Amino acid sequence: MKAETEQVHWLVFFNDQLLLEKKDNKCVLPLGIQPPVKPLADTTIHSITTPMGQVCKAFSIDEAVHENEKFFMTGLRASYDCLPYSQYQIAGKAHEILHWDKNSNFCPACGTPTEKREPIMKKCPNCGNELYPAISTAILALIQKEDSLLLVHARNFRGPFHSLVAGFLETGETLEECVAREVMEETGLKIKNIKYFGNQPWPYPSGLMVGFIADYESGEIKLQEEELSEGRFYTKDHLPELPRRLSLARKMIDWWIEKQK
Repeated sequence: MKAETEQVHWLVFFNDQLLLEKKDNKCVLPLGIQPPVKPLADTTIHSITTPMGQVCKAFSIDEAVHENEKFFMTGLRASYDCLPYSQYQIAGKAHEILHWDKNSNFCPACGTPTEKREPIMKKCPNCGNELYPAISTAILALIQKEDSLLLVHARNFRGPFHSLVAGFLETGETLEECVAREVMEETGLKIKNIKYFGNQPWPYPSGLMVGFIADYESGEIKLQEEELSEGRFYTKDHLPELPRRLSLARKMIDWWIEKQK
């Protein structure tokens, strides 16, 4: 366990806005013994451990920090473009834990105020129910048809870009069953040869993206209109605007483009 005199990185959030420090014409997570801004007296300061075993500290504030010579705030998504990737990863983990902490103050079984017992566990003192951060699992499906790939525009996208078919895992189904179901529900297409590609934490606010590659088998595109506004097969030379590079979807699309060369 780190001594109180040792410097740690601080992850300070106002909603989804992350406090960053300006240093040598770069932006980094604040580093110090004391927090960069003073938390309120009743604020819970969480210890967050990185994959490398480094301990960081995270807490929420009730109003944004105005930009000054040393600090500024930016959205978690936007921080991907300026932070070292390892710091973006730990910022995402901190955001998920803060989201869980804010939304787990009462036991969902009996309504009793919960008590924090471990870094990522709360317990109901009345009925003993234990609460851990919940992860929403979603699939991404890259569908290939000859020299084309299926791209769609979802109605909830913040921009004109097109991406892969996506959807949430339902109770009682495997990931591969989820892929086949979501593709059929959203596009009316039957697919085959479903193979795992990779996965990615998605802290917006608390998810895991799991990517799969599959081949078109049969059917005509019939969009689920309440979910999708556009969707069709594209060749690599006639692609629409693509998602940002922080996403697993973009990594999968780039893999497919490279494979066409």
